[in-house]
Amino acid sequence: MTADLVMAEQVMAAAGSEENLLESAVREHAQLVYRIAYSVLRNSSEAEDAVQDTFLRVLRYGNKAARVQDQKAWLARIAWRVAVERRSKLVHSSARDEAATADLASTTDSPDRVLMDKERRETLDRFIAALPEQLRDPLILATIEELSPREVGSVIGISEAAVRSRAFRARQILRERMATWMGERQ
Repeated sequence: MTADLVMAEQVMAAAGSEENLLESAVREHAQLVYRIAYSVLRNSSEAEDAVQDTFLRVLRYGNKAARVQDQKAWLARIAWRVAVERRSKLVHSSARDEAATADLASTTDSPDRVLMDKERRETLDRFIAALPEQLRDPLILATIEELSPREVGSVIGISEAAVRSRAFRARQILRERMATWMGERQ
């Protein structure tokens, strides 16, 4: 074999391994990346675009991605940054749309129950959105996205203790607001 042919085979093998690494990451973590993006952007089409941007960034890392020890936390951190960047652009351009949050309810529930559950979810979403960013972000990542405090800390750049403290405080505020809201409805 000539040196050029050997080099071409090595390049093709490296590209194939990068492709397999990306394919594996997408298969294993696409839902996590989407949920993180959606929790920041609150718009499904924007979240889908953020997922694509996240995996494009992963593709740009090439072989460096194979050396990452905690791929889940690494992808979560990239997804978070992409989504926050996208949110900043949307807020500055006044193009932010609210997403529909109601899920289809079970057909066995009464219409009143379905409506009440939908209203409760929407109210909780509003209360979460109204939290200060420093409390909202750890709460969303730790509680909704189910990342560990260590992973949340690495994603948003704070200590594990700060993650726990902020998520606890956010839950207290939400509990108080929901109790007041429920009391007003009765």
